[in-house]
Amino acid sequence: MKWKKFKIKTVTEAEDIIISTLYDIGLEGAQIEDSVPLTALEKEQMFVDILPDAPVDDGIAYLSFFVEENENGELIRNGAVTTEEQIVSEVKEELESLRMFMDIGEGSVEVDETEDIDWINNWKQYFKQFYIDDILVIPSWEEVREEDKGRMILHIDPGTAFGTGMHETTQLCIRQLKKYVKADTELLDVGTGSGILGIIALMLGAKHVVGTDLDPCAVPAVEENKEANGIAPESFDMMIGNIIDDKEVQDAVGYEKYDIVVANILAGVLVPLTPVIVHQMKPGAVYITSGILDVKEKEVVDAVEKAGLTVLEVTHQGEWVSVTARK
Repeated sequence: MKWKKFKIKTVTEAEDIIISTLYDIGLEGAQIEDSVPLTALEKEQMFVDILPDAPVDDGIAYLSFFVEENENGELIRNGAVTTEEQIVSEVKEELESLRMFMDIGEGSVEVDETEDIDWINNWKQYFKQFYIDDILVIPSWEEVREEDKGRMILHIDPGTAFGTGMHETTQLCIRQLKKYVKADTELLDVGTGSGILGIIALMLGAKHVVGTDLDPCAVPAVEENKEANGIAPESFDMMIGNIIDDKEVQDAVGYEKYDIVVANILAGVLVPLTPVIVHQMKPGAVYITSGILDVKEKEVVDAVEKAGLTVLEVTHQGEWVSVTARK
């Protein structure tokens, strides 16, 4: 399989916001190349005794986004045919918009072609077990240590394109779920991915979970992770579709049905999602969001309040934000 690579030269401080912004135009996931020193935790997770000398951090970062190229030489983005010129034009437009309020460095875009990237397996060498407070998150290919057997243990494999729980936004959501999940909780997870949040909710005692996602790959990923954690099949249902604008999905999910809605997506999706999703929530239900860069916090809080919800809590981890509200 061939892929077009769109490589952006920027600065490290702009990495997250560029990734978030380009997600909104259908460029999902990024390969990041920079010289930022590893944290102590990252060094531990590499499980090597001697680390190679790293170059001095010069503040420069390269972000590479990959778009599938079919046999006819057409580029496929979000299931639709597009062109190299169209993508470059949109990327440059978004970068220039960002440049108006922050330093993005050079902001140049290079295009290259690559083949046969092993997306599914390359990341496994980097994913090791870790803790979210008192929860152990561990991949299927590692063994649980004897001293951890009394903990809550989440066995998770992210599949082709989904998170492992290491990201700050997932951890922010999990901490909020621990506060609000009860034995009779009906939970809706918008943007389910690998199913981490729904599975954790069930492990915390929730009664039932419904997940929605745009990517059909979420269905087998969730099924595998349910099985790995001994989750009863009937306790977690998946639906594929866009709940923001698809009435059939909204009807299938149901109205005034959920005690908790959790959405770990991005600010650009949360803003249009929020006025829609309130109709799925019971009176008194809790809305837990994350995926929000700190520069987007006010935008999401305003959308939550405009939808008639009461903000209960705004929590932070690194440069990421979680907004929790009640209907």
